[in-house]
Amino acid sequence: MAVCLRMLRFARLCSGIPGVLGARAVLSPGWLEARLLGVRPLSSDHTATLPIGGLSYVHGCTKSRLINKTVGHCLNATAQRFPDREALVIFHENIRLTFAQLKEEVDKAASGLLSIGLCRGDRLGMWGPNSYAWVLMQLATAQAGIILVSVNPAYQAMELEYVLQKVGCKALVFPKQFKTQQYYNILKQICPEVEKAQPGALKSQRLPDLTTVISVDTPLPGTLLLDEVVAAGSREQHLAQLQYTQQFLSCHDPVNIQFTSGTTGRPKGATLSHYNIVNNANYIGEHLNMHLKTPEKLRIILPTPLYHCLGSVAGTIVSMMHGATLIVSSPVFDGKKALEAISRERGSFLYGTPTMYVDILNQPDFSSYDLSTICGGVIAGSSAPPELIRAIINKLNMKELVVAYGTTENSPVTFMTFPEDTVEQKAESVGRIMPHTEAQIINMETGKLAELNTAGELWIRGYCVMLGYWNEPQKTEEAIGQDKWYRTGDITMMDEQGFCKVVGRSKDMIIRGGENIYPAELEDFFHTHPQVQEVQVVGVKDDRMGEEICACIRLKKGEETTPEDIKAFCKGKISHFKIPRYVVFVTNYPLTVSGKIQKFKLREQMERHLNL
Repeated sequence: MAVCLRMLRFARLCSGIPGVLGARAVLSPGWLEARLLGVRPLSSDHTATLPIGGLSYVHGCTKSRLINKTVGHCLNATAQRFPDREALVIFHENIRLTFAQLKEEVDKAASGLLSIGLCRGDRLGMWGPNSYAWVLMQLATAQAGIILVSVNPAYQAMELEYVLQKVGCKALVFPKQFKTQQYYNILKQICPEVEKAQPGALKSQRLPDLTTVISVDTPLPGTLLLDEVVAAGSREQHLAQLQYTQQFLSCHDPVNIQFTSGTTGRPKGATLSHYNIVNNANYIGEHLNMHLKTPEKLRIILPTPLYHCLGSVAGTIVSMMHGATLIVSSPVFDGKKALEAISRERGSFLYGTPTMYVDILNQPDFSSYDLSTICGGVIAGSSAPPELIRAIINKLNMKELVVAYGTTENSPVTFMTFPEDTVEQKAESVGRIMPHTEAQIINMETGKLAELNTAGELWIRGYCVMLGYWNEPQKTEEAIGQDKWYRTGDITMMDEQGFCKVVGRSKDMIIRGGENIYPAELEDFFHTHPQVQEVQVVGVKDDRMGEEICACIRLKKGEETTPEDIKAFCKGKISHFKIPRYVVFVTNYPLTVSGKIQKFKLREQMERHLNL
């Protein structure tokens, strides 16, 4: 009842705020009854809040308190509670650390970073594939008040120069090379001075802020070696300096700059605070019921990149908050290695994007792995077709799978299913609103709140909204209004139970002869075709209609069909104007390293391919 009364007070406040609930006159006659029925218990620990008054607005439960602690404080607390519990396993480096050992190494690394001249608020770029060094730098920078810059491991010279300049990186950490990616040689292209520089005293013309370059694994000219930095940090006077620095750290300080993946243009540096990621990670773990699991059932298999929010927040910070073992299965995503890690390490949770799960399920020797310990996990990063959700639950035995939705700018998760939600709810939605978070769907034509089951742009408000885009006040203002609502650019719909369905990106929406067409709707439809493995729908330019629909289809192994057959499959099942003008069979899609499909690149490829 107390929660209901708080909702009444909140609704009264909202009734006078344009863009939240608008004037009372817009509410349906049953709005008061809806308010009183606005909180629905799901189980002993899970509470869902319902939309009010027939409109697409919902706010998360506020029963629990937000955490006012830094990442470092949380690591220290977990190491005290579970000192001997396994904290980190780097599968491919054969590294194993307990929470006590991890905290000791993190403290030494944090102290070492301060000892070489880095200070609170300085930016340190971590550039490379998943590794022990990556996790160490993520936690050590947080412990020392340094801001970690997550640098895409696939970046080439021009992209690297852009992000280092954008945020003014003072230090950069990387391995010498990974596969064909020669990190040191790439850096030399934009910073030739490194070869003759004194380690820690670099002066670069194109990168004036960069003074310190740290090599993870190999002594290189002009660089410090990471092991030497950590060793320096074990000295007593440097550890004392760390303790002094920590007295001045706040949970509202920036802790991480994550560059948006560039699916729609130039990457922007979303700046997240300790408060953002600590609380988001805490709620992700609670949604997965981690607080109810035994240590043997708290083993997370992480094949997703650490430079991305899903890896760094839902992976590293969740495991640290909830005392779970984080098992990093490979340097870059590898479906076979993920299955090996589950089998050998007795993994209980698995994370991945839809593309990654497709690859894992299609491993030729899939049936040979022992997957008996897996009980749940997270699928996130892009829309997942219902057929894939069902396949994951059935074939991987992931009954407690949760679907998560969010953006880097929201730390990242804002909607999530519960493990106990039905298969249909997981297959047809991205779940319900997370605690201490507000969501509203805005009708893009009227600028007002959309009615339930009506498509519009999703806006988010709450603790999870980023501090801003680093050094880009104008872009920050475009994304976050004075009323603190963050505009996601995602087109969504909400039902009476508060379940949210992602229809597509506002920039991806196809306008064909005045008809609005949402690619996600068509992609879900094409996944019901028995020969289709994966599909992406894009709009391509057309002189007459403005845009035409192009379906880029990846067929299942050994299958063959024709564009005419695909179009025939559509007839009578979807509206005539939604049937693709073009059907192109492809073997892969342009991806970001985090597994997101770059639709703007796919659109360009198709327009070239079709000579448009």
